[in-house]
Amino acid sequence: MTSTPPARASLSLTLPALFAAFAFAGAAHAQDAAPARVASQALQQQPEAASGYQDKAGWPARKYMVAAANPLAVEAGYEMLRQGGTAIDAAIATQLVLTLVEPQSSGIGGGAFLVYYDGKTTQAYDGRETAPSKADEHLFQHADGTPLSRAEGIVGGRSTGAPGVLRMLALAQKEHGKLPWKTLFGPAIRLSEQGFRVSPRLNSLLAGDKYIGKDPTARAYFYGPDGKPWPVGHLLKNPELARTLREIADGGAEAFYTGRIARDIEAKVKGHPTNPGLLTAADIAAYRPKKRDPVCSDYRAYTVCGMPPPSSGGIAVAQMLGMFETRDMKALAPTDGVPSADAVHVFSEVGRLAYADRDRYAADTDFVPLPGRGLPALLDKGYLARRASLVKDDRSMGKAQPGKPPGVDMAWNWGLDNSIEAHSTSHIVAVDQYGAGLSMTTSVEDAFGSRQMVDGFILNNQLTDFSFDSRDADGPIANRVEPGKRPRSAMSPTIVFDRKTGRLVLAVGSPGGPLIINYVAKVLVGTLDWGLNMQQAIALPNFGSRNGPTELETGRFPAAEIAQLKARGHVVRVFDQTSGLQGIERIEVHGVPLWFGGADPRREGVAKGD
Repeated sequence: MTSTPPARASLSLTLPALFAAFAFAGAAHAQDAAPARVASQALQQQPEAASGYQDKAGWPARKYMVAAANPLAVEAGYEMLRQGGTAIDAAIATQLVLTLVEPQSSGIGGGAFLVYYDGKTTQAYDGRETAPSKADEHLFQHADGTPLSRAEGIVGGRSTGAPGVLRMLALAQKEHGKLPWKTLFGPAIRLSEQGFRVSPRLNSLLAGDKYIGKDPTARAYFYGPDGKPWPVGHLLKNPELARTLREIADGGAEAFYTGRIARDIEAKVKGHPTNPGLLTAADIAAYRPKKRDPVCSDYRAYTVCGMPPPSSGGIAVAQMLGMFETRDMKALAPTDGVPSADAVHVFSEVGRLAYADRDRYAADTDFVPLPGRGLPALLDKGYLARRASLVKDDRSMGKAQPGKPPGVDMAWNWGLDNSIEAHSTSHIVAVDQYGAGLSMTTSVEDAFGSRQMVDGFILNNQLTDFSFDSRDADGPIANRVEPGKRPRSAMSPTIVFDRKTGRLVLAVGSPGGPLIINYVAKVLVGTLDWGLNMQQAIALPNFGSRNGPTELETGRFPAAEIAQLKARGHVVRVFDQTSGLQGIERIEVHGVPLWFGGADPRREGVAKGD
């Protein structure tokens, strides 16, 4: 049974009253604000540890808006929008400042996926890192073929791929930017030279990580003479990053890929004392971003567009929505901001089915084709309806098996992936005065990436998103390491349109490793089915399944509800789920269109616009 989608936030308020009304919007559906928590160890299942929960009301604007994980980065993007820049211009300025103020999550030493709408068409830009030319499927294996441990894989040069974010952004800016490239670097250079105040989140993550301080360059930058991380509020300057950014501002992205910086990266990667890597300056120079067709599918009254492979996010989110479409999701709307046991059950069971397909089939399609008839088969409405019929109201399926999309025969065999897929990532959304909008997820992979710092920035460990095993009894693993290949990702930058008018409705995304898919699907159901505003949907408790336990956010679900889930056969795991959702949606007040931005209360992000 399908349900009628709720009307998009149409509020009977005057414009001045609207701005005041949002003072309570976020708090109305947030509860049990968690105390600040500090990571007890690095390289945990959720390496971007919780650092507190702060209710947020959301932010309205009339003309343009940007939202990101740190107020200083948002201010940089906002400055570009005020100067007449596009959403792309704003995203670049925001990303450059995030490199400085949120080094644990993203930066110019990593990669990104961008879904961009220029007012007419939607494009996907792939800035994912690539494996070195000398890498092979045994990169993360011991001599006897057994996989390395998590720490052995992540920490050091072995895990670093050729960074992709700068060339990808340069390509997008060449096609869609309005401001001079050099202008976009101004805020980040200024903050690098003048300094920024260490935030509570950066301080807590540094305190909880036992590896980043072992890199001499990072230790000298992040820690004081007493060996402790700089305290909250300390003015931290990064002259090395300022130098790097000036070179790129003057010489374009090529200054990063073909000059001193690329040689410095190679020396750092190869010079790691215990775990050197294979990445060379030639690998970096050879890197090329790619433009791809987005994954777009209809969901009720909307068209939802996400990122294609090598991200699995667009496909998995679309599959979940396709299965939700067979149910009356509106009837499962939360009460007082808490999803019911019925809602968690359905959401988790659908997640199991989508993640089962993901773990079997998703990889870099430049190397590994999708099964059967490709993308249309995985998103086929009949196929998804058959998958959804496996969800029983009274009992969890426990472990879902991959499906057989149309066109798949018994000869199609892939092994199951066992990549690490850490959670340290960031997200940016922006809309501009020209009718364009974007959603970009950007990452260095684990918290502080490979724990290597060079020329003022952190190097990624994205290669650990490849499977550590390369084959199993079912055959070779689609996401195994191959030279020049891009590791599979769960990043799910998403843009939604009204099907009738084609008008941009919202943009959303999140960090969180493989949990990203559930985080984004939660917000889409919250806004499109449950009628919540963007901030309310972001603030909902996190929940779902990655085809394992049913995972619930700590402190957000009553004990009685957990007992109900267990009674249906759910194996429940409760832990901090430190999403970093950012979103912007279109609303109307008495026919006047406005933008409304939301930021995750679990991190330090904000939205800002005019």
